[in-house]
Amino acid sequence: MYSEYVKEATILEKNEDEQDKELLQNIKEVKIILNNMHNNLQFAETDLVDYYTYQIKAEEARYCYLLKLAKKRDLKVI
Repeated sequence: MYSEYVKEATILEKNEDEQDKELLQNIKEVKIILNNMHNNLQFAETDLVDYYTYQIKAEEARYCYLLKLAKKRDLKVI
């Protein structure tokens, strides 16, 4: 479900176009994950409500961070 940790050196070795594509791909993936978690939260049992709430909050923070990066690079996020 989650992607593996990528060392910063590997990312820096990529050219700007590859970095931009990867950033946009990560934004799309986070949108899908958030959508799935919101759907799961609607049908969650009592013990899982807290789990999905915290996961949604964490993914929203990740999404905001990725959007800030995209804005700095003047990328158009669809």
